[in-house]
Amino acid sequence: MTAQDIRKRYLEFMEARGHKVIDRASLVLHDDPTTLFTGSGMQPLMPYLLGEPHPDGERVVDSQTCIRAQDMDEVGDNSHTTFFEMLGNWSFGDYFKKDQIRWFFEFLVDEVGLDPSKIYATCFIGDEDAGVPRDEESAAIWVELFKERGIEAKVVEIGSSDDGDKVGMQGGRIFYYDDGENWWSRAGGIDKTPAGDPCGPDSEVFYDFGEELHDEARWGKAHPANDSGRFMEIGNQVFMQYKRTEGGFEDLPAQNVDFGAGLERIAAAKLQSPDVFKISLMWPVIVKLVELTGKSYEEHTESMRVIVDHLRASMFLAVDGVIPSNKEHGYVMRRLMRRAIRFAFDLDLDKDVCAQAVPIIAEAYRDDYPELAENEAAITKLMHKEEQVFRQTLRAGVRMFEKDVKDQLTGENVFKLYDTYGFPVELSIEEAKMRGIKVSDSWEPDFQECMEQQRERSRTADKGDFKGGLAARDEIHTKYHTTTHIMYKALRIVLGDHVEQRGSNITHERTRFDFNHPERMTDEQKAEVERIVNEVIDNDLPVSFKEMPTPDALATGARGHFGDKYGDTVIVYIIGPEEEPWTMELCGGPHVERTGKLGDDGKRFKILKEQSSSAGIRRIKAALV
Repeated sequence: MTAQDIRKRYLEFMEARGHKVIDRASLVLHDDPTTLFTGSGMQPLMPYLLGEPHPDGERVVDSQTCIRAQDMDEVGDNSHTTFFEMLGNWSFGDYFKKDQIRWFFEFLVDEVGLDPSKIYATCFIGDEDAGVPRDEESAAIWVELFKERGIEAKVVEIGSSDDGDKVGMQGGRIFYYDDGENWWSRAGGIDKTPAGDPCGPDSEVFYDFGEELHDEARWGKAHPANDSGRFMEIGNQVFMQYKRTEGGFEDLPAQNVDFGAGLERIAAAKLQSPDVFKISLMWPVIVKLVELTGKSYEEHTESMRVIVDHLRASMFLAVDGVIPSNKEHGYVMRRLMRRAIRFAFDLDLDKDVCAQAVPIIAEAYRDDYPELAENEAAITKLMHKEEQVFRQTLRAGVRMFEKDVKDQLTGENVFKLYDTYGFPVELSIEEAKMRGIKVSDSWEPDFQECMEQQRERSRTADKGDFKGGLAARDEIHTKYHTTTHIMYKALRIVLGDHVEQRGSNITHERTRFDFNHPERMTDEQKAEVERIVNEVIDNDLPVSFKEMPTPDALATGARGHFGDKYGDTVIVYIIGPEEEPWTMELCGGPHVERTGKLGDDGKRFKILKEQSSSAGIRRIKAALV
């Protein structure tokens, strides 16, 4: 059974149980300024998990393409990928634990054919101080399901993952973990759950690849949440059961199910291999790399894994409208491509690796995502051009080494060679030794510090396996989202129409906004932007929205965001009277109903800092204080 078969069977399985199959959402989000890409299956469904009615009803299912760019440097082991598909089904106030757990177990065992004796489950242990009981309902369902398959499932209390490293399996099949493993809220642990938010326990499902993969001396005792690699999480069932209130946790009137499973991981389990790169969606590219280079996968595992993962991610970014660049989405795509080509260099592939790989990847997704095959020629041209340019920069990296590295190789040198020219870190060290140049004792921490600063520019959804990534939509985030729109218009008024958004990020403390502008803002310009924003707040303008065909929306003068790709219809947010709007933007929300709300409790808009983000890009951090 191929990964393609598993995807098809899953969608058909859930469709037969009353779910509407919906299309994948674009990897480039239109209405969430807190992240660059779709990083989990539930992100596009955020509004419906928060109560809005879904146009396709209370049960939906899909296979969502996702990118988690923060995992880029981890690719090379047997399970990390930047691009993956999440099989997902959702209940918006309809079925709950009993149906969800049974359906997933039946799918794994009866449809995919996994051995139930290798499947393990986890549940929430409860929190007495928070007044949240242990999830005995989910555990009891699991016990019954295993019993039906002739397996006596012992329930074991673990606590934290660290506790599990000490106490181990204890003969268990179902394990109670604390909120670090089995509690879902968009802010993390149970104590961090914001008031008013939906939240609840989750039940994770693991597959056991065998005791031989566990080294107790290194990892401690075996248990599902251990990091040894013996167990791989293949799915997570989030039960949005509660709402956090000032007094504690109350049952939600309409309980939701948010389920996500890794297609690649289930396919690996079907193969009885912990190496996800051997599945049908990736292995054909590796076979081609072996053919082209005459080198074996076993001896060049990391290089081949990086190439197939990064080119697969780049292709889907391209089909969703991203072009390699030094900004935002394009910056991530460029990093992916350059890492792939750098590792091709390690395999002595000195040209046309993209042209070789693109047709194979397109073929693997032809039936389910025909947009790849339909755009194969354009994608190949785009990626081939980027490859040609980068191969020249590799040579330029060598010249830069000769010019800039004299008496000592520093961490800053290594980072510049790596990030600007794609020069391999190991090659920089080896080159220095060959030339008799001293390598700084602190090169590695200095390099890592530079890398961490760079990761902040490409970080996407919060890291976490199948936990979802519900971007915050509480009151303060809603206020800052609206504030950002007003600030954007004010910047164009003060600085000129050349100003375009190049990125944004919202936290509970501030909004951050990146935009193109050739020079530092003067104090007078910053003061004028503050004045305009506060004037709009004081004028208490109405904020409304309407759905429109995309051509009609753009014809009104509504502004989109740089690099965005839009469907047939869009939501246009209007600040001010509709017949004479102050500003109009294509955005999915959330927003306050009137701008005066931003000035609650005497709050005023204030620019906290204005600085350079990168060449030609300025960054503002601002707050309501």
